[in-house]
This record gives sequence, structure tokens and C-alpha cells, in this order.
Amino acid sequence: MQKRRAVGAQFAPTALPAQQKSMNIALLLSGGVDSAVATHLLMERGLRPDLFYIKIGMDDDEDLTCTAEEDLELCQAIARRYGLPLEVIDLQKEYWERVVSYTMDHVKQGLTPNPDVMCNRLIKFGAFEEKVGHGYDRICTGHYARVVRDDELFADPRSGESIDLSSSASWLGTAPDPIKDQTDFLAQLDRHQVEKIMLPLGHLRKEQVRQIALDNKLAPARRKDSQGICFLGKINYNDFVRRFLGERIGDVIELETGKKVGEHRGYWFHTIGQRKGLGLGGGPWFVVKKDLAENILYVSHGYDNLLQYGRSFNIASFHFLTGDPWPSSGSIDVTFKVRHTDRWRTGLLTRTTDGGFHIDGDDPIQGIAPGQFGVVYSRDGRICIGSGEIAI
Repeated sequence: MQKRRAVGAQFAPTALPAQQKSMNIALLLSGGVDSAVATHLLMERGLRPDLFYIKIGMDDDEDLTCTAEEDLELCQAIARRYGLPLEVIDLQKEYWERVVSYTMDHVKQGLTPNPDVMCNRLIKFGAFEEKVGHGYDRICTGHYARVVRDDELFADPRSGESIDLSSSASWLGTAPDPIKDQTDFLAQLDRHQVEKIMLPLGHLRKEQVRQIALDNKLAPARRKDSQGICFLGKINYNDFVRRFLGERIGDVIELETGKKVGEHRGYWFHTIGQRKGLGLGGGPWFVVKKDLAENILYVSHGYDNLLQYGRSFNIASFHFLTGDPWPSSGSIDVTFKVRHTDRWRTGLLTRTTDGGFHIDGDDPIQGIAPGQFGVVYSRDGRICIGSGEIAI
């Protein structure tokens, strides 16, 4: 019990600077345990945020509003618990015009989109800022990430980093829980968004957050984490894509032999490196290539097939979160991710003549998927530098 109180104390110092107490804070509630605990931690610090629930499901589509009522009820329970105002912000139009159009455009091109990344950039910290957030000093969420200042970031000479930093910048830092770290989902934010974001859960692990919710009897304490798209709740990704692009039966071909081993219902349901959901016997099978013109999915058999792996890739239109920390450097040792995982890979980052970047990984990488975001971190993996789409 004493240990759990110490967990809360990591975020809740007894005294607050006067400027923090006077901050106007907008907190985005989802109905989940993370944003509920974020609310609790702010209240422990004497901060009273205004609560907002972002509505993106369509009113006339039952499948896309199946959890909205439950989400909102849980948000209202948190608002009542702490005596805070709650407002529903309708961003349906912006979500479908910005995030859904991006997602469908990418899958039609045979690319692997990441709607969660774009939802954060364009909706939570984009459209919300345009409509409401601009009137607040901070936008608070339940993401697992940290905002760190230059002076605390590279004060330790043992870090070995050689980064050119401005004296007043804020940087996006990784969370202590590698499984729940969400810096890759925030890697398309801009400098202003990073400066403004408030992340109360940044120093906590998921099990600590869950325990805080249980100890304080918060309404969503036992609610399971959402596995849906962005914050569309329980919507299955393939079902989501199917309603826009339908199905188109095609052949599944073993790349090495040219033998047909099955059929698929549309190349847009599959991504490079995919193993599950192929419906093929005698596995494991992995998707290694897509022929869009012929609607053919190529697969390879077994875990050790070299066709599934690569060591290098290009990143187009690289986006720096806070700024370019290597303005005069050629090649830099970095860590990186090519998908949401608890593993940071090591490699060499090199600028290309067209303004992009090239990454050479130290180890083979399974399933490098064009369209997915390559996310770059400092060499020690503490700071998320930025991201860009993996190029074909």
C-alpha cells in the first residue's frame, strides 16, 4: 500500500509553482483507464482541468458508435467524481476527411498506413486545437510518453549523445514501460504541439496506472484497453477497410515456387511481414510482396527465409518533432522502430540528397512495410527525434 502511494507521489509533488496552478488545462477523456488516471493525478496536484470527449463515430452508423455511449458514460462518471466540466467536441467531419481519407488512400496503393499516428497529429492535437485547444495553456492526455527539457535531458555526460540543442526546447521522451511506450504514435507532432502537451502518465508503468485506478475506485478501472482504430473503440481494422473498399478475390502465391497456395479477399487487407490471418495451412507463412496490378499476394514459408528480412530502408519527408538535432552531421548512430513494438533497433542514419534519410540497421529486420512510419530515436533510446514514411 505504501509502495502504491509512492507511485502517485512520483507525479504529485506537494508544492506547485504558481504558474502551474494558474494554467488552463484541457484534458482529453476517452472513457479508458489511462485518461481517467491522468485526471486523478492532475486533481492530486491541485490542477482542475476542463474535460473533453472527442466524438468521431458517425451518428447514422451503429457499427461505428457501438462503444461511444459506454465511453461517454464513463467520461461523465469521471467528471461527476471530481466535479469537473465535461464537453463533447464533435470532430466527425474532420476525422473522416483527414484520417479516413489518408488511410483508404494508402491501402489502395498497397501501403501500410498508421491511422493512430495521423489521428494524434490531425485530430487530437490538430482539429481539437483549432476548435477548442487554442484557448488553453496545455492539452493533457493519457499517453505513455514524457516531455523533457534540454537541461534535464543531456545533463549526464555519460549519455554519449552529440546533439545540438537549443536552450529552451522541449523534447518527446520515452516512457519507462517499453511495452506501453507510445512515442511512436506521437512522432508526427510538431514543435508547438510538443511544447503544449501534458503527459501525467509519462513516468508510470501500465500496472501502476491500473493500480491507481483500482485503489481510487475510478469507473474505468477494470476496463480493457481498446484494440480498435485510433479511438473508434471495438472496430476491427479489416471490417473498417471492407466497408470502404469491399473485397476482391485474388491468388496467394508462394514466391519461391510460383505455386498457388490459397486465395485472399483483397490485397488491402494485408501488409508486408504479416503472418496471422492468412488462412493458409502448414504455416508459418509470411507476406513478402504484393502485386497490385494482378491482385496477387506473394508469401514465403518458414521463420528463417531471408526474403522476409531486410537491413535498410529509406524514409521520405522526414518530420522532426522539435527540430533537427544533427544539422551538420553526416551519419549518426541512432535507435529506431518500424512498427509499434517494445524493441528499439540500432542502426546508422544517413541523409540522402533528396532531403530524406536512409537507415542501415545493425541486424536483419522482418517485414519492413512501405507506408508505415520509421520512427527515429536518440542513440540511447530516450528521446524520439521524429519520423517519416518508409518509402518503396
